[in-house]
Amino acid sequence: MDTELRPDNGKSRSTVGKRRSFTAEFKQEAVQLAKQLDVALSQVARDLELSESLLRRWFQANDQKGEMAFPGKGKSGLNAEQAEIQRLKRELDIARQERDILKKAVAFFAKESR
Repeated sequence: MDTELRPDNGKSRSTVGKRRSFTAEFKQEAVQLAKQLDVALSQVARDLELSESLLRRWFQANDQKGEMAFPGKGKSGLNAEQAEIQRLKRELDIARQERDILKKAVAFFAKESR
């Protein structure tokens, strides 16, 4: 009989060591569940198969930032004015790079024509 002894935490091999990602909705619901239930945060974390420290971080972020606590990938939680400023700065950087390239091209062709 071939028996292999190893800890089994209920996790498949494919998920061990891989970083899990959660949607903003899941995080919000987990925080709301923890607030509504009259049980310890550690129990809610166990029930949701999360670490207690992760749930606690979500809880604190939600308390500090409310709906803006979990903006998701690529979303910074900026208001409309801040997003516009950020977009304009990117455009300005591109325009500066293009200007610098054109300056070098003008200098190069000016040398050749002499």
